[in-house]
Amino acid sequence: MIRHPFGTAPAEGEAIAVAEGILWMRLPLPMALDHVNVFALDDGDGWTVVDTGFSSRRGKAIWEALMAGPLGGRPVRRVIVTHYHPDHIGLAGWFQARGAELVTTRTSWLYARMLVLDEQAVPSAEALSWQRLAGIPAAELARRAAERPFNFCDVVEALPPGFRRIREGDSITAGGRDWRVRCGDGHAPEHATLWTDGLVLGGDQLLPGISANIGVYPTEPDADPLSEWLDSCRRFQTVAREEDVILPGHKLPFTGLPFRLVQMIENHEAALERLIEHLATPRPAVECFLPLFKREIGGAEAGLALVEAVAHLNCLATRGLVTRHLSQAGAWLWQAEGRA
Repeated sequence: MIRHPFGTAPAEGEAIAVAEGILWMRLPLPMALDHVNVFALDDGDGWTVVDTGFSSRRGKAIWEALMAGPLGGRPVRRVIVTHYHPDHIGLAGWFQARGAELVTTRTSWLYARMLVLDEQAVPSAEALSWQRLAGIPAAELARRAAERPFNFCDVVEALPPGFRRIREGDSITAGGRDWRVRCGDGHAPEHATLWTDGLVLGGDQLLPGISANIGVYPTEPDADPLSEWLDSCRRFQTVAREEDVILPGHKLPFTGLPFRLVQMIENHEAALERLIEHLATPRPAVECFLPLFKREIGGAEAGLALVEAVAHLNCLATRGLVTRHLSQAGAWLWQAEGRA
């Protein structure tokens, strides 16, 4: 069973002690998932911070208040980033400019460093082609082609050269504890989680109640991150303990990780089964939201829904359960194998 040892989250600019020497704080996000959890580990003469939130004036002001208040004016000497997504690495470069060391996986640093330098005024030809293949209508593509897309640098501070690499099996000391690094894939490649006696810093790899987005993007259009995610969940099952308190990247800390890992696996396997039934008729990715999410998706959520739909379709293709062919409009039409 999932249980939450802390019933309420910290207010903006405040912190909750979740264990000796470990503070839980939150930064706001301008989206439906309106927060990211960050943690500060007491190293005596300073702090190790785990994840950072977006780069924004508001985010920096909140951090200034946290450092002057709950962190007692002691410096942040080190930032551990679980994975490269903007809500987790956004202010890492800002902390580095103030003297902190950045610690993360090599894949996370390379992805973030690449993306923060890749500013685009309009969508790339590859991005528009990927959207056409996913079934976005021509009129909508024409509108998007003239608009500035989301750029990583919009919410991620510039990352200077230099970081310390962590990888699977490494040990790192922070907050008076030795933590073992265990990496997962699927939501983000080489996503670091940190394990010590009774506590796990789970990032977005280990979340309660909500599913981490598993997406395919134009950078690797035939990737199968869902299979990687399911494999990661199964690896974590071998070390998960009921009593461990999981400190996640979003929502509330929780116990019951073995049960939660079963849920995460079964949720996706059930979605794949529903999707196969849906593909008795050939369909593009944009027409696959309802069987996957059990509701219609629109507005700001549609972008994340689309990359996740393609991830599920690619997973079915890896398993040999679907085929695809191009429509006259230039979109991939996916169909369950063996269906007329």
